[in-house]
Amino acid sequence: MKTRVWIALGCAVLFAAPAKAWNNFGHMEAAALAWNQLTPAAKQEATRLLKLNPQYDGWIQGVPVSQRDQVAFVKAATWPDQIKSLSDYHNDGDRNGDVAPQTPEASQNIGYADHFRHKYWHFIDEPFSTDGTPLQQPQSPNAQTQVAVFKKTLTDKTVSDDIRSYDISWLLHLIGDLHQPLHATSRFTHAEQDGDAGGNDVKISCTKCGSSRELHAFWDGLLGSTSAPPQDAIDAAADLRTVDAGSTDENDWIQESFEIAKTSVYAPPIRSGDGPYKLTQAYQSRAHRIANQRIALAGARIAAILNDAFK
Repeated sequence: MKTRVWIALGCAVLFAAPAKAWNNFGHMEAAALAWNQLTPAAKQEATRLLKLNPQYDGWIQGVPVSQRDQVAFVKAATWPDQIKSLSDYHNDGDRNGDVAPQTPEASQNIGYADHFRHKYWHFIDEPFSTDGTPLQQPQSPNAQTQVAVFKKTLTDKTVSDDIRSYDISWLLHLIGDLHQPLHATSRFTHAEQDGDAGGNDVKISCTKCGSSRELHAFWDGLLGSTSAPPQDAIDAAADLRTVDAGSTDENDWIQESFEIAKTSVYAPPIRSGDGPYKLTQAYQSRAHRIANQRIALAGARIAAILNDAFK
């Protein structure tokens, strides 16, 4: 995948996707899968670093001592979404923070002194069109650029523990994000000439969609309820088959998600407009299978990266 170049800030407000992702359950399940595949050394170092997170005490409140390390690791995967609702963190950039500002702070890596929410780090809008509509390239920084930065930082012991703790929390989350197909794409059509914001502009309905009314939200919630406790995600992870991590190159994950989006997410009954489209049982069943496959890969890849970083 070639490097994308941000072309104009003025265009950004037109096509940046709202910064959503797998809901809390999905991120916790990916982290739980990873925890089960970490080496003892990686568990020890991850635990040491995560104790520096400002939300750590809340993560382990009421948790038995024997389970605290695992639960904290699982909860850490939700932290980049938690800060969206914390009053001491702030949006940066346009469109409620979804558009990266053209300032050095957009890609800074300074640890917990950074109180920007960096919503634009959660996705990369790789474009495609089904009808020849002109494409707009992804903004930068994005999920791809930041995963690359955080992977490198975790292996560098000359970097402060504060920054490495911040980075592991983000990395746990962003690896999950890049395995959600709609976090790696935006579809451009005559009906959606500025892109569909990763499926957020495509309306859907189905009998078992819960509160989801957009295609993106439906895919976000496939794995479980966002309000479920960590133990539910840990139990769900135990029921999933462990898979080989395969590639640990974030560009490969993006390409996988991009191809799945084109072939399976934007598949009938989804058509070229904004809907609403009624999701068939066959579509929903296929989506659940894909979600489980992607989250299993995300967990395996988190583990592979941390095992290598924390040898």
